[in-house]
Amino acid sequence: MLSGVWIYVRFASFLPSNHLRKLALRCLGAKIAKGVVIYSGFNVIHPWNLKIRRGCIIGHNCILDCRAPVTICENVNLSTEVAIWTAQHDPQSATFDVEYGPVTVEERAWLSFRATVLPGVTIHEGAVLAAHAVATKDIPPYSIAGGIPARVIGKRNAALTYELTGFPYMHMI
Repeated sequence: MLSGVWIYVRFASFLPSNHLRKLALRCLGAKIAKGVVIYSGFNVIHPWNLKIRRGCIIGHNCILDCRAPVTICENVNLSTEVAIWTAQHDPQSATFDVEYGPVTVEERAWLSFRATVLPGVTIHEGAVLAAHAVATKDIPPYSIAGGIPARVIGKRNAALTYELTGFPYMHMI
């Protein structure tokens, strides 16, 4: 059953239309609001645990592991090849047990190129996770975090008002 879902999702990720890609994920139970743009090549594990609110952009080749719930709030930008993981092995477990934790990305957060978010982490409102950074714990609101593991390296303007819908964010893909 799950291998059939995986094949369906991978096929759907290369459909030539943003609208068809979103429809395919919705057919598997993903909750995707209007005004969301999902670029091609994505991989979504257990899409029925995915919720994406309005005005979000999901870049090329993103991995969204939704074995636990993943919530992406309004006006979030996930750049190309971002990976969100909700399950990982416990390195201290004698039996290599798996640990699960939901991930939330709050309003107007930006995860840059190849950023990684690990299970149980919240990227708070307006935060930026720099390119190649790995978030192993929550990233505070309006902070800029980078490195492995990610740590706060700067502050972001807290007076954000942008909406990732309409011109110039209207993506016709």
